[in-house]
This record gives sequence, structure tokens and C-alpha cells, in this order.
Amino acid sequence: MTLLFDPAKPVLAKTSTGEDFPVRRVYCVGRNYEAHAREMGKDPDREPPFFFTKWADTVVPSGNAIAYPPQTSNYHYEAELVLAIGKGGRDISAENALDHVYGYATGLDMTRRDLQFAARDKGRPWDTGKNFDQASPLGTIHPVSEVGHIDSGAIALTVNGETKQSADITDLIWPVPDIIRFLSELYRLEPGDIIYTGTPAGVGAVVPGDTIVVSISGLTPTEVTITPPATA
Repeated sequence: MTLLFDPAKPVLAKTSTGEDFPVRRVYCVGRNYEAHAREMGKDPDREPPFFFTKWADTVVPSGNAIAYPPQTSNYHYEAELVLAIGKGGRDISAENALDHVYGYATGLDMTRRDLQFAARDKGRPWDTGKNFDQASPLGTIHPVSEVGHIDSGAIALTVNGETKQSADITDLIWPVPDIIRFLSELYRLEPGDIIYTGTPAGVGAVVPGDTIVVSISGLTPTEVTITPPATA
């Protein structure tokens, strides 16, 4: 068989063990902190979680510069706990869910908020607001064998050293076992899948020159700097 072109190489995330984690799919949980749901103008009642997806190649490692994306004037940060799936499965129970987690990382769900809101208000999908180049900065993945399961601890985000988001992982409306349970009823999870678990209140805009740092207790921070829009 002759290919028309060489396929893209898999996106490889860094781990604290020095091994590479091939990223398969990126899932994200929407509005999973009560205070953030309110600031988005939504009722934070504990209804079943909802999900959206991003391409694997939106993932960029911490320490990189990321370009201000096109077609937006309201580019937002969202600090998140990210979990990495190491064992596949479908219809996974909450009781068994943690057996499927390889590890945890800090991450950013970058968002073209104006495009997201315009799509939402028209009842359209959020893709253009959420799924674009360099939209998913990701810190070092720490295996469960090293850090245990992250179910509590401070999560914070700073922009140029000023704290913008501050909460605790215990504030998640749906914790990790429930996220895996619900998601695995919709899709068969596979090793290499990563899940962004939601962001606390305090989201806001950044501009070129800003440096964003996400920190979660027990994990390596994610740090990125925003650069001017790409010209090519």
C-alpha cells in the first residue's frame, strides 16, 4: 500500500518517569465547578456532566510559547486537573474507575470565549471556541504510583504573577471516578486518552506577553507565555 503522504506522528506528553505518553484523544468536562458555572450564567445543579472533545494535536507541553489564536479578541485561560487513562474500558463503574487512571497533570483549556458564546447562543457546537491549535497546554504527567490519586488539594492560576483562579479539587461537582463512569458510557476509553476535568471560577482574558502558570498540589506546574498571532 502506498500512502499519499506521511501521517502525522503521535503527540507525546511528558511524564515524570522520563517515558513518553502517546496522546490518543482529548476529552473535556464542561462547567464542573459550581462557581464557574455561575460565572458562565448557568445553574450549577448537579445534573449529569457533559463533555466536549479536542484534537490530540492541540496538546502542547508546558514551557512553550503559544500564539494568540486567530478570529478572537477574548482569549481565555482555564486551569484544570488532567487525568491520563492507562487502561481501557467501557461502562466502567465509579468503584473501579481509578484502576483505569495512569496518572495526573496540570493543564490549560484555552478558549476563544467570544466564539464559544456566539456558538452557544445560536445552539451550535463549541468547536471553534475550544478546539484550535495549541489550545491544550499540558504539564508533566505524574503516575499514580508516584502521587496517588488526586482528589483534593489547591488548584490555582496566575497571570504575570497575579492570582486569578484559586480553589480546591474537592470543589469538583463530579469527581474523577464519576467523570470516568459517565464518559465510559458514551465512549470506550483507551490508553492514551486524557481528560480535562473542568475549571474553577475566575476565568479571564490574556494578551500577547502574558505568562500563565497553573499549579495543583503535588503536581508539576504548567507554564506558558502568549505570543503575538502567527503570521504563517
